[in-house]
Amino acid sequence: MRLILGCLAALLTTSALTPAASAAPVASSESRPVYSYADAIRETAWVETGTDHDRDGKPDRVAADVIRPDARVRVPVILDVSPYYACCGRGNEQEKKTYAPDGTPQQFPLFYDNYFVPRGYAVVLADVGGTSRSSGCFDDVASGNAVVNWLGGRAKAFDTPDGGRPVKADWATGDVGAIGKSQDGATAIGMAASGVAGLKTIVPIEGVANNYAQLIANGAPLATPENTGSAFTYNERAAELCKPFEAEQKALASTNGDYNAYWESRNHVPRAGQASVLIAQGFGDWAVAPNQFAGYWEALGRAGVPRKAWLSQAGHTDPFDLRRAQWVETLHRWFDRWLLGLRNGVEREPAVHLETAPDRWTDVRSWPPAALPVTLRPSAGGTLGLTGSGTASVVDDPAVTREDWAAGVSAARFTGPPLPAPVRIAGSPSVTITASSDKTAARLGVALVDYGPAETRNTAFYGSGVKNLATRSCWGSSSAVDSACFLDTVSDVVSVDHRIVAAGWADLGHHASLRHGEPLVPGRAYTMTFDLTALDHVVPAGHRLGLLLGGTDGLLFDPALPNFGDTLTFDLARTSVTVGLTKPEH
Repeated sequence: MRLILGCLAALLTTSALTPAASAAPVASSESRPVYSYADAIRETAWVETGTDHDRDGKPDRVAADVIRPDARVRVPVILDVSPYYACCGRGNEQEKKTYAPDGTPQQFPLFYDNYFVPRGYAVVLADVGGTSRSSGCFDDVASGNAVVNWLGGRAKAFDTPDGGRPVKADWATGDVGAIGKSQDGATAIGMAASGVAGLKTIVPIEGVANNYAQLIANGAPLATPENTGSAFTYNERAAELCKPFEAEQKALASTNGDYNAYWESRNHVPRAGQASVLIAQGFGDWAVAPNQFAGYWEALGRAGVPRKAWLSQAGHTDPFDLRRAQWVETLHRWFDRWLLGLRNGVEREPAVHLETAPDRWTDVRSWPPAALPVTLRPSAGGTLGLTGSGTASVVDDPAVTREDWAAGVSAARFTGPPLPAPVRIAGSPSVTITASSDKTAARLGVALVDYGPAETRNTAFYGSGVKNLATRSCWGSSSAVDSACFLDTVSDVVSVDHRIVAAGWADLGHHASLRHGEPLVPGRAYTMTFDLTALDHVVPAGHRLGLLLGGTDGLLFDPALPNFGDTLTFDLARTSVTVGLTKPEH
């Protein structure tokens, strides 16, 4: 009798989870909170990735913590793949996952579970290989893709790390949206570029699209190999077992700054993918510079991928901490559109939500705007105009930062006349540098500066541009172990007399090609062209536009890197910066 009842229960469960019952209840064109958060099912599946990176003779398994409605409908999944759930936490309050004594997940960081599970979504937080409760080594895209494949019925999972009973995601529709900030956003971008089936949309927040550009500035490595890896996120087991894997990755990456096959495979810009993209980027973000966004955004446009962007003047921060109600509404409608198929028109609205000044936002149809390219040239007298002349020399000092350069320390500084009217500079400026070194190697540093008094978000020295308040606001349902209430935030605004609005760095030895650097001949002049970080900035009337030419930027480069001790001499007649100028719209 028990066997017959079990078979009958299985039959009823299967019939209840047919595609016909896959849509969450909705009102009009919006999902509503009709499911109990308190009764949601919480579980963990260890998903096989198909690799054995840690070489223990067992399949690598990624821990995927699931929270889903207790309902007989199939639901789509919001997925955040991260290495930070145990080591560092997520969000403004650095929340970590927590577990009951029996291992059942309790706290799911951020508000995604609190807000979306009652609205008919599952939320899955997966630990990158080798981090938190996952085995294997750091292979973020493979970790995420394995979970997507499991949710689509194409990969195996078990109820213990060592492979206990099989676990099937027969509650999932197979449609997945990947979201996350910083490394998590980079993983989402890589997953989309891989073309994994079932990934319908991604929401990268301050995420890296080109790993080469993140770790190497036009041929100039930003850190020593020991300081560029993922070892700080590893669990105790992986910290030991993954040493051979990490050594292999470092060998493939090389240490000479060349753009090679390894970096090409980690540059996701040329492979934008087919998943729709809602992307967020701060123009004051120096941790993941906005040139990461600009190149990816352009590639999405060329590929015809549905896209929407939130662009702020903040630093490395989540839109949830900039415009909380508007961001949650946008995210809600975005997931409803691409995971539930609700025709709410979000993709037909203006593509870009743009912050033009602290807490001043507007909607624009496209980015960057059509602009007039203007080339400015420095002169030996310290001026910046349409013609250039003379030379300037700089003794490289890796202890000096770009903020020091702006004050005239260890850099050549050039400024234009006061502007008679405000101008908007948007897009990715480019510089052409002609310089010689008295040594066989040299780093270049360039910055574009707005000189003049202003009230701006505090993003210098890697500031976020926001600060916490003592109050909290709630976004969804709470439980005794997982609160939906988060510290409110406000803009961190400071008075300044200048703002570095774009910057760029390079190794002069890579002047001819990023694929092959070469030793410099001391005293010989070389010409190199490269982009500065993207920006969207209005220079007010009366302000001056400045150009800084320097060497190693102490805010960017690892102090453990070799100090070349060189003196750079710039040929100013053959040095220039090109910016796109337009009239401010607002």
